[in-house]
Amino acid sequence: MALTPTIAVLGASGLIGQGVAEDLLRGGYPVVAIARRFTPAQRAMFGAAGVEAPIVELGANHLAALLAERGASIVLNCVGVLQDGPRGRTADVHAGFVQRLVLALKASRTPALLLHVSIPGEAGDDATAFSRSKRAAEATIRASGLTYAILRPGFVIAPAASGGSALVRALAALPIGLDRWTAAQPFTPTALGDLAATVRAAAGLWPEHWPADGAVWDVMARQAPTVGEVVAAFRARFGGPRTVLTPPGWLLGLAARLGDVAGWLGWSPPVRSTALAELRRGVAGDPRGWIGATGIEPMTLAGALGAVPSTVQERWFARLYLLKGAILAGLSLFWLLSGAIALGPGFSPAAAVLARHSAPPSWAGALTIVTALADIAIGLGIALRRSCRAALITGTGLALGYLAAASLVAPDLWLDPLGPLVKVGPVVLLMLAALAILPER
Repeated sequence: MALTPTIAVLGASGLIGQGVAEDLLRGGYPVVAIARRFTPAQRAMFGAAGVEAPIVELGANHLAALLAERGASIVLNCVGVLQDGPRGRTADVHAGFVQRLVLALKASRTPALLLHVSIPGEAGDDATAFSRSKRAAEATIRASGLTYAILRPGFVIAPAASGGSALVRALAALPIGLDRWTAAQPFTPTALGDLAATVRAAAGLWPEHWPADGAVWDVMARQAPTVGEVVAAFRARFGGPRTVLTPPGWLLGLAARLGDVAGWLGWSPPVRSTALAELRRGVAGDPRGWIGATGIEPMTLAGALGAVPSTVQERWFARLYLLKGAILAGLSLFWLLSGAIALGPGFSPAAAVLARHSAPPSWAGALTIVTALADIAIGLGIALRRSCRAALITGTGLALGYLAAASLVAPDLWLDPLGPLVKVGPVVLLMLAALAILPER
């Protein structure tokens, strides 16, 4: 009786990687879950099966050693990045990494099966660096001589939410529609459970019953609903409001450009120029080859949505998802403008307030400059993903410090009709709310 193969899941911290790895572990498969970094919850879940390593930067020899050490004979590659930015360049993360991975597997003493998660469509339709680099990775695998299957899922529907699936949830929770042309594009869904079942089926076929040539499978539903129909199905699932506002298409393009800026600051906004271009290209394919090879009958859109919880926490997430960006942008601008105004037109009045209530006149100007620069630093820190959490914590402490100091030396400010101290409370609460919704995974 053949032994159950050990399956290495590369990119196991992402939506697809984590979901498939969890499914395999529940099914009793030996799994090695590999990612650059796991959340505390993911570390607890994967336990000894989890490996944190900068896999995209590893050379072929180090990749080969890592996989050999764990005895992996099937490798599922879920590593990917939507757009060039601080988290990586598409050419490096897709094409470059796959080249090294292929070399690592070819150097293995024992045969290995490579399962590679790609995108639907054909090379002639590729118009973004994302899709072109994905197609270059496919070409490398096809020419490698390895045993492989290229998996091309559609719009992945999972209990968790990330990227495009989070955006669809947000649209479903708001009375906002999409422009007619975008809403009419095909958007074939893929249930996360079908992807996991595909990996299990491949493990059962390999190596005795694997086809002589490599496989390219469109892993998706038989029917191709439109983007508008998918959003409507999510809206029905979550009990969202009916559409009362449909912004023009150019406004979505503007949002994508703002998303690009946020991407370079380290964030992963759901709407960026690449995501919009891929959405407007449409998501479609022919799943018959995959169905025939694996015997899996794909879930319909309704079936895939049935696995998505429809609870109050889901509705909270959907309503807060787009608001999160506005909250962080607003807080960043608040602190930046507060510091800039104190250094500019408000310098003399601010220094006069300090001199009148607490600081010696010779120190008032210096204290004004220091506190203004602190405000600006917090504003910049909130804008950058890497430093946002620390900046929110520091800003909360600084705001409370301002409040305490002012209460001691100038308690009369509590009675000021403009409420300079009273307004600090809502700002602190908003900072705490931003901290609560900050995690992306």
